[in-house]
Amino acid sequence: MHICIFEDKYYKNFLPLIYFRPVYHLHCGALSLREKIECVLPRVKTIFHMRNEIAENISEHFPKLTINKFPNDDIWFINGRVLGDKMLAKLIKSHSKEQRVYIQGDSIAAAFVKKENLSSLLNKLSDNLIEESIFKNMPTDLFPGIILNYPWDLVNHIAEEIEKDFQRLRLKKNILGKVYIGAHLRNKKKIIIGKGSKIKSGAVLDAEKGPIIIGSNVTIMPNAVIEGPAFVGDNSTIKIGAKIYHGTSIGKWCKVGGEVEASIIQSYTNKQHEGFLGHSYLGSWINIGADTNTSDLKNNYSTVKVHVNGKMIDSGQQFVGLMMGDHSKSGINTMFDTGTVVGISCNIYGSGYLPKFIPSFTRGGEKKLITYDVEKSIDIMKIVMARRDVKMTASYEKLVRKVFKDTIDERQSAGVK
Repeated sequence: MHICIFEDKYYKNFLPLIYFRPVYHLHCGALSLREKIECVLPRVKTIFHMRNEIAENISEHFPKLTINKFPNDDIWFINGRVLGDKMLAKLIKSHSKEQRVYIQGDSIAAAFVKKENLSSLLNKLSDNLIEESIFKNMPTDLFPGIILNYPWDLVNHIAEEIEKDFQRLRLKKNILGKVYIGAHLRNKKKIIIGKGSKIKSGAVLDAEKGPIIIGSNVTIMPNAVIEGPAFVGDNSTIKIGAKIYHGTSIGKWCKVGGEVEASIIQSYTNKQHEGFLGHSYLGSWINIGADTNTSDLKNNYSTVKVHVNGKMIDSGQQFVGLMMGDHSKSGINTMFDTGTVVGISCNIYGSGYLPKFIPSFTRGGEKKLITYDVEKSIDIMKIVMARRDVKMTASYEKLVRKVFKDTIDERQSAGVK
């Protein structure tokens, strides 16, 4: 038996965060959605299904993955938006081996298909996405687990997922790095510090309200405070005096300072300076300028509306901050309103509140927004990536150019010159 982690049409609800990755490579807690599914089904071979447009790039970065190829075997199809947990594992292990589809709302959460029926099912693929029509006429049941529908769902589950990830990652000896004299670890049994990491004098790791996971070769500089549940990935740096509040997940090779609460920061992103980031999701290769602030709560405490897939929708949430795509930047003293969405490769600066939706490849500020030339964008991307010894591949550059073309209408509709 194999499992196939797949994308469906609702990947678009997670734009612009997923232009360069499948939805299941987004993080929630210390692990990605894909890693969580693999953790609860550790002895099952996994294949991956994703949009053709990103498959080549993902294959280059993860050459060991089996992508968009199906073995002659029974397959459990698992939606990449499913939050992998014990309930998912129980569902699969207790299944009777009869074909069945598990649904939640209008989404296929999981489906079991016998190998003799696999080829006829795959022939129904449209636009290389796995949709509900593929499983037509199969017996259905309700899915008992959690399926995520929007970026803020990832943010809302951070704290509880860090708790679960702590149990998955804990070792016989949790403190492998160096804790300097004068550093303070509160509730030490709920703290993991990876090999080569340094917790400098005056730093406080407070795990009294939830676990703290520090990866390998991380530096927590003096007087930084981290309140659990929180996660900091390998090779990252938490700057002097930083205030990292509960429900924050920081990826690999990041530099983070200022005040951060209930937010996800993907790998290779910097927010080094003072300024507030709350209930937000930042992609990779982002740089947040000094004193950039995000609003995550409206003055009248009403729910926040967010631009999703071409239209404004009510999130139903009281707290929603900034969603920013890869390779974007903000200048000093930039202000983002509640529920702002910024595309990829944007360069945003100036005083005053910005529009709540800024399309990809846009530069400017409150008074004027213009198209950010794709050639200049690529040149800067290459420079930034080279600083971390990462080379832009031909497939990555090809994907950047495709996103630029695909978002022309967005810029025109938003009045970007």
